[in-house]
Amino acid sequence: MVDAPSPLDFFARLKWLDGKPLLDVMEDYRREFMMRALYTFRDDGVPLFNLVLSGRGKKNWKSCDLVLAGFYRLLLWKSIQGNDVLIAANDEGQAGDDLGLAKKLVECNPILGRELGIVQKQIRRRDGRGVMTILPSRDAAGLHGKTALMVGFDEIHGYRDWDILEALAPDPTRPDTLTWVTSYDTIYNSPGVPLYDMKAQALRGEDERLLFSWYSADLCTDPAFADLPAEQRANPSMSSWPDGMAYLDQQRRRLPTHKYRRLHLNLPGAPDGAFFDGGLVDAAFVRGVTELRPEAGIQYQAWVDMSGGSNDDAVLAISHKDTGGRVVLDHISSQHGKAPFNPREAVAKFARTLRQYGLQKVTGDAYAGETFVHDFAEHGIRYRKSDLKSATEIYEQFEPMLNAGDVELLDAPLLQKQMLSLVVRGARITHQPGDHDDWANAACGACILSKDAPAAGSAWSHSKDRTPTVNLGHSNMKAKTNRYGGPVSRPGYGPPPWRDERMN
Repeated sequence: MVDAPSPLDFFARLKWLDGKPLLDVMEDYRREFMMRALYTFRDDGVPLFNLVLSGRGKKNWKSCDLVLAGFYRLLLWKSIQGNDVLIAANDEGQAGDDLGLAKKLVECNPILGRELGIVQKQIRRRDGRGVMTILPSRDAAGLHGKTALMVGFDEIHGYRDWDILEALAPDPTRPDTLTWVTSYDTIYNSPGVPLYDMKAQALRGEDERLLFSWYSADLCTDPAFADLPAEQRANPSMSSWPDGMAYLDQQRRRLPTHKYRRLHLNLPGAPDGAFFDGGLVDAAFVRGVTELRPEAGIQYQAWVDMSGGSNDDAVLAISHKDTGGRVVLDHISSQHGKAPFNPREAVAKFARTLRQYGLQKVTGDAYAGETFVHDFAEHGIRYRKSDLKSATEIYEQFEPMLNAGDVELLDAPLLQKQMLSLVVRGARITHQPGDHDDWANAACGACILSKDAPAAGSAWSHSKDRTPTVNLGHSNMKAKTNRYGGPVSRPGYGPPPWRDERMN
């Protein structure tokens, strides 16, 4: 049986740095997360989770929650082998910030001060039962071989290999040991990189002892935020910021594109050998515009990237060329739900969308022979097989349009992620192992079709006067988060199902 107080019982006795009760500055999603991570148990009383992988945008309390979890394990958990906690920060500056926060919390909470003493880079229990050590990862690696109740990693986005994680691997003789990783997404988005591999493992859902809590523009594990616009998905604490969305608007103007994407949208960096220029890709996307409704007098073109329904998405993209010669992406969508799915249901959905845009023809590759030709024909749509024989040819023809600034794309984070992650492998342009390019294939294919098509009857583009379908506002986000229930903890309570942009 577990006789330690719950994390929320502990936090309820603490104050934040400004003197407010700590729980008053801890949003519902963070309370739920801390309870799930620290106070969910198997039937035998052993903690269910021994690995936590947490990601959010900047200024969303990632490091704070790691330090608070460290205090909980240091003081409240009962362990025969002691309560040592080690936090390995990304660099000297991050370690200083984490240690500074920990010291301030001790200083402003007499209940902590009575139990803990501060010694240089450590916070020690006065009874000698445990110590919290906070060091840069390069220094922490020298502590390999020591046993700890909890090992935390604050920011592993710059890790290229597993060396530090292996050096500080958990003690297998301790059933209650916990590894806690909190980070922005990786700079090096390739297999073999720790954060890339850990996310892939989490998404497979095969490890019941791994708690995956992720908030980014293209992937959100929290149902209360999963349907919100990209910026709000990546920043679940936005409602607590004095300037709200205006802060992100400011950062978008001030930061290089790749830094803004990584820090504030929690998106990975481009992999080595990336085909498209990241800055040009970002510039092509029109923020806040997710669809352009059909308009009379415009000649649309459509491309579909079909799937057998097992792993990849089926994706439909529709575009047109304005009178200025710029190609505009009007619509992009996938099947209902995520794979696996029935591809014929996707055909029916796409046929309805094509008719809305006045289209009776769609172009695609020769996947599955004549199967989809006949399936679309049953819905009155002619499926034309493209003369382009490979995805490589599609991307090679799209690149000059992108480089010239002749294309405008919809605000679809999964599309942007796929375009940025395309790499050159010998003579091929393709996605990395475990990734996908179905959205990129459909969007680039549709844009190529419109490049050689007649211009529209009006000069409209995303940046001109036509009513688009736009994302939800900040008030909608707050309304959703207010509906989010309080903390729940029970044996076997696991993480919610992950969701990404494919579920639209």
